Amino acid sequence: MDTAGAADPSMPPNPLTHLSLPDRSEMQLQSEADRRSLPGTWTRSSPEHTTILRGGVRRCLQQQCEQTVRIVHAKVAQKSYGNEKRFFCPPPCVYLSGPGWRVKPGQDQAHQAGETGPTVCGYIGLDSASGSAAETQKLNFEQQPDSREFGCAKTLYISDADKRKHFRLVLRLVLRGGRELGTFHSRLIKVISKPSQKKQSLKNTDLCISSGSKVSLFNRLRSQTVSTRYLSVEDGAFVASARQWAAFTLHLADGHSSQGDFPPREGYVRYGSLVRLVCTLTGITLPPMIIRKVAKQCALLDVDEPISQLHKCALQFPGSPPGGGGTYLCLATEKVVQFQASPCPKEANRALLNDSSCWTIIGTESVEFSFSTSLACTLEPVTPVPLISTLELSGGGDVATLELHGENFHAGLKVWFGDVEAETMYRSPRSLVCVVPDVAAFCSDWRWLRAPITIPVSLVRSDGLFYPSAFSFTYTPEYSARPGHTVPEPATDADALLESIHQEFTRTNFHLFIQT
Repeated sequence: MDTAGAADPSMPPNPLTHLSLPDRSEMQLQSEADRRSLPGTWTRSSPEHTTILRGGVRRCLQQQCEQTVRIVHAKVAQKSYGNEKRFFCPPPCVYLSGPGWRVKPGQDQAHQAGETGPTVCGYIGLDSASGSAAETQKLNFEQQPDSREFGCAKTLYISDADKRKHFRLVLRLVLRGGRELGTFHSRLIKVISKPSQKKQSLKNTDLCISSGSKVSLFNRLRSQTVSTRYLSVEDGAFVASARQWAAFTLHLADGHSSQGDFPPREGYVRYGSLVRLVCTLTGITLPPMIIRKVAKQCALLDVDEPISQLHKCALQFPGSPPGGGGTYLCLATEKVVQFQASPCPKEANRALLNDSSCWTIIGTESVEFSFSTSLACTLEPVTPVPLISTLELSGGGDVATLELHGENFHAGLKVWFGDVEAETMYRSPRSLVCVVPDVAAFCSDWRWLRAPITIPVSLVRSDGLFYPSAFSFTYTPEYSARPGHTVPEPATDADALLESIHQEFTRTNFHLFIQT
């Protein structure tokens, strides 16, 4: 029997399809063998508990009452020496989104009738912090126009007394009334002493910036912290914001591609490359620009070395006339404008810039935690929140098993397909395995299905806490006619899809694949 390998974590999972075994006795033997070969114990909730949980899960799926915590931060942090405090730039930010945060009176003991204001407050610091006020910063959340709650930690830094090369941020959320919601960790952050001024080499890939990665751009006039402006997007336009920064996907662009078309190009970004910046939140795109290295407020036109973290750079609009200095992306207070540079009179391969057209580039990371507390009868923290990264299907038909790869898994979690609990086995903090429920659990008339059935995959804690995911599982039937009924011919594209499936897989009633 064919089995599918684990997907590349950096790529979205591709559809997976497996043959089912035609003989039921053979399938049962294979199923028992598979279960004995996996370490751990297969578990399922009691029928009474499953009935209670099923109603709650169904309401969660129908009402979409999830809550999401999103932490965004830079990939690297510059160390502070002596008494100086080099605050992290851009500052780590926390976003709270989802309808579940709008708790109504009576749904939470901490939310009393007549109270107004945020229902949650946060405290953020380094993972080595002792929790004292000097090492942890309080976050005051404020509501954004898009209904998200936003908090920013502007005074975090790492001193030279901390000898670590990497660290994480720790966010602690507390509900009004003092009940702790949970503790959330950021991605790993690399500590650097200062931006490298040497010519970068691809041997040091930790500091290089690759195509398709997320970056932030900021401008600091006269090297003053209070004058820092971040490239951002507001109301559909690019702005230079003093308050909020945006993450952009940096693409190596093709000069022959059309606007909005990003043919996949791998590799590290070098100076002199044509690039495109796409806002990760809104999808708004800047036109293709040439990224230039900046030294002593001059754009270096003949440098092609790899771009490094916290380098000064300039973004030049292509199509400048020969002998001219070129047009560059520039800020004017809070507006983003164009600046006409002048050629350097002493060196032909340089263009003179102003301070407002010199940007600092840095890679960024983000992590999201989604859960729903509105239907769980528990006072326990929601953390650790399980995160699913990839799915791996094994077997087919009645013996299909699905392995979930990710992090923060534990033995108290069960995998659910829609409102149906799957028999689950805990293997490790990074692996859960479950038995795929029979399609009859979702459709009694499944033998005559004409369209695929897509079922959301989620995780449920033993106390009823619901963890949604971005993954779903699809049962795809072959076309078959109900006795006594005439089935119309499927569409041409459906015929092409079925033909491609039949070429690889035959003798099967149902093909199972995963989609996200």
